[in-house]
Amino acid sequence: MIQLLLVEDHSLITEGIKAMLANEKDILCAGSFTNGIDLLQKLKSFQPDVIVMDINLPGINGIELCKLVKEKYLSINVLALSINNQPGIVRKMMENGASGYVLKDAAEHEIVAAIKTVAKGKEYFSQSATLLLRKPDNNTLPSLTRREKEILEKIADGFTNQQIADSLFVDISTVSSHRKNMLAKYSVSNTAALVKLALTEKLI
Repeated sequence: MIQLLLVEDHSLITEGIKAMLANEKDILCAGSFTNGIDLLQKLKSFQPDVIVMDINLPGINGIELCKLVKEKYLSINVLALSINNQPGIVRKMMENGASGYVLKDAAEHEIVAAIKTVAKGKEYFSQSATLLLRKPDNNTLPSLTRREKEILEKIADGFTNQQIADSLFVDISTVSSHRKNMLAKYSVSNTAALVKLALTEKLI
């Protein structure tokens, strides 16, 4: 029996994966978490065979979380499940110890196959993730969207999320979402590092 923990902050996806795994007799979802802090707390008393984790998580992003998990619990196999299709992000997850990477557009049978494969200590990439890794890596950073640039410029100027939301006439959750996505997009763990990178690389 493969024992699995899930880290995903979107309840709809969490419930969908749980329902999918309920049909698998040899996979047990032993718990789900919306953030890395709660997962790390759980790991002190229980270590699963596989952790399925998203990249864009509140607090500690999946890239950092994967590294923390593998540093303390080498025997746990990490499978990334994400909408993030940046080749650099896929490679960073693998560098930090992930055993596999599946994009959320993968078919149900492919996600199940990925879990079973990494549980055996092998690597697994979904078809779409494999195509991404075949792209040449010229180390160029992904570009900012117009909205991301607007928000990041205001973050660099010291604006709070609420102030940014007010000035751009958007909801504060939109600003928070963009901020979180940019952290994952550029593989940085906090806003200060994001601003430093943006200034150094002349993104803003």
